[in-house]
Amino acid sequence: PVAVGDRVQIILNQEGTAFISEIEDRKNYIIRRSSNLSKQSHILAANLDQCMLVAPVNSPETSTIFIDRFLASAEAYRVPVRLVFNKVDAYDEDELRYLDALYTQIGYPCFKVSAKNGNGVDEIKKALEGKITLFSGHSGVGKSTLINAILPGIETKTGEISTYHNKGMHTTTFSEMFPVDGD
Repeated sequence: PVAVGDRVQIILNQEGTAFISEIEDRKNYIIRRSSNLSKQSHILAANLDQCMLVAPVNSPETSTIFIDRFLASAEAYRVPVRLVFNKVDAYDEDELRYLDALYTQIGYPCFKVSAKNGNGVDEIKKALEGKITLFSGHSGVGKSTLINAILPGIETKTGEISTYHNKGMHTTTFSEMFPVDGD
């Protein structure tokens, strides 16, 4: 099936609509395994220059196992990853030191941001210039809030974290591509 980021050939109809006649070869892609036991997977996005994995340490917690599995999958499909540790305004000193040490030591660029108050957002904007980038991460980590901070006119829907489960409530349920000013 067609994925966000695919380059396609189209055939125009007389009515002014079009249909996809061909999907061009992909240079890379990111997949996600199905959450059920079917062992199915689907392509999240294709033809990426980079991926930004949004992963707060808490609220909701993102385990290093999840991060490591994502990094291994991205490496397998030749997609460079940058880690975005969001919600840093809610971290204590130990959590901040943990972020500094863990992934930067093995060569992954890491950003510490607070999408809600704008800290670090300019660094993310600069890293997006001229690149097709996938934002990925668990529900509730702040992907939509970060996109809204980067592209104020977009206004993607955001939601609250479940106080019962301390997890996001799947506010965004589909993939979408947005142009970033200045390429």
